[in-house]
Amino acid sequence: MSKKEYTNPETEETVNQQPEAEAAAEQPAADTQEAAADEAPETDKVQELGEKLAALNDKYLRLYSEYENYRKRTNLEKADLLLNGSREMMKAILPVVDDLERALAATSDDEGVKLIYNKMMKILEQKGLKAMDSKGEKFDESMHEAVTQIPATEDGQKGLVVDVLEKGYYLNDKVLRYAKVVVAC
Repeated sequence: MSKKEYTNPETEETVNQQPEAEAAAEQPAADTQEAAADEAPETDKVQELGEKLAALNDKYLRLYSEYENYRKRTNLEKADLLLNGSREMMKAILPVVDDLERALAATSDDEGVKLIYNKMMKILEQKGLKAMDSKGEKFDESMHEAVTQIPATEDGQKGLVVDVLEKGYYLNDKVLRYAKVVVAC
């Protein structure tokens, strides 16, 4: 590589001048060394950013899943509240229903009491209340409360409900009040 010297007329300094092609040829060699030195930190930075991205993505997915679970749980709670929110009110009304049934049994010819009872039961059934039919069924402790036991008159009668002292009720297919029954043993 040949270098040319020339004198700058303004400053009268002697300057070494390389042909541009030679200068360009020497520069990539220097850049290659610098690039090799710079690649290691850039690779570390890329790897570090990739790890941060993965961690943030994992955090986002967990947060999203947690939110979805919360949303589903609250929707179920709301639905349950709508279905069974009237549970306490229904429990408070059941003694009135029992009294109406006793009044019907005592005065079978009173049309007014029948009308009131039928209207009340129709409204309660629309709200999800359903009476249990327990007499003659096998005793089930998840639905019945055994008040007393009597000796069975027949062998096939053992373990069956012989009499119902107080009706049991379901509210939306869940036991609202257990039936108080007499069981044959």
